[in-house]
Amino acid sequence: MNNFILIFFFLFLGLLLQRVKQFPTHIYKTLNKIVIYFCLPAITLYHIPKIKWSNELLFPIGSGWITFILAFVFFHFLGKRLGWSKKLIGCLILTAGLSNSSFLGYPIIEALFGKKGLETAVLVDQPGTFVVVSTLGVFVAAFYSKGSPDTLGIIKKIIFFPPFITFVTACLMNVFQFDFHETLQSAFLKIGSLVTPLALLSVGLQLTFDRKSQHWKFLRLGLLYKLIIAPFVILFLYVFVFKQHSEAIQITIMEMAMAPMITGAILASTYGLKPKLSSMMIGFGIPISFVTLAVWYFVVRFI
Repeated sequence: MNNFILIFFFLFLGLLLQRVKQFPTHIYKTLNKIVIYFCLPAITLYHIPKIKWSNELLFPIGSGWITFILAFVFFHFLGKRLGWSKKLIGCLILTAGLSNSSFLGYPIIEALFGKKGLETAVLVDQPGTFVVVSTLGVFVAAFYSKGSPDTLGIIKKIIFFPPFITFVTACLMNVFQFDFHETLQSAFLKIGSLVTPLALLSVGLQLTFDRKSQHWKFLRLGLLYKLIIAPFVILFLYVFVFKQHSEAIQITIMEMAMAPMITGAILASTYGLKPKLSSMMIGFGIPISFVTLAVWYFVVRFI
């Protein structure tokens, strides 16, 4: 419950600070960099070394990759057909293709499936959606941002993207069964906990409610994919094609039905991919997802 209160508190705080003339609203750019360069790497270094791998983990881990790749195909070809700008296509891929599988996902999954459900939630989030945003997400952001695509430049951005560097480091630590001292782990956990307040404050500072905005139809399309189409694809693929009916699959479907990932929106904003639309995807996606998640929970209980 405290997590839900924090979500709306920092979101509305950002909206409120927009109205304070003396407050530098452009500070959201600094907040985005703090989240990307410090908070996200800290989360990775805390969680990844502790994961125990097996073949059964491929389903929850793979869901984030499938959803993002499908979003890339869907919005890229639809955008090309309808003559959308590259920035709009990139924004929709990054916001609709990634689930908020941690901050929203963890408390909701724990509330619905208990603490044991968090084990699956972490798998969906850390080696799944988090790695997707650190690799494919950076590629999409760089590819669709202004300027002609530079393959070598994009590869460099991925390799030197701090969350990706820490992910590779954390994976090596996992392979060699090494973890940091408890003091460092505690520090990582505290730094990582700043993701939510800073990210939501940043979203609130950028969120606007312009009724005449041209973003509304794209917002509806993006949320339709994120909240309805993506979880349905995972449901169909995992349950009806691969014949999986475990609780872990139920949790995986619920995770894919979460609101758009805040980090994806921040990445889109940082690269200049329709910052207003990316903020709208978060600002409207979170409250709307509470309704659609209730429907999806009713559906997965019959799996």
